[in-house]
Amino acid sequence: MSRTDKTRPWWVKMADRPMVTCRPQHDHRFGPCTLPERINADTAPIYRPVRGCYWVVTGRFASMVHNGCRECTGYHFRREDRRRSRHQSRRELRAYHGEN
Repeated sequence: MSRTDKTRPWWVKMADRPMVTCRPQHDHRFGPCTLPERINADTAPIYRPVRGCYWVVTGRFASMVHNGCRECTGYHFRREDRRRSRHQSRRELRAYHGEN
């Protein structure tokens, strides 16, 4: 498997740069700090826990997580535009060669 950022799980990206991709959220109302020191698949901020401290995903990281998704990037709309442009170019070339 390639070692690009695109193929890595989202929680691994968070663990590599914890203060950029996520921030600690402290809630000490129910006792001492329960924030895990390291982010792994079990401690990644999938949801907000009922009690205690947890990691919160930053807005910038949340917007970057879906960069590779075809639905999120508008791939299908751009594909239609490129196809339309390609067909238009072929029609113009055929018309040009037909005149000579």
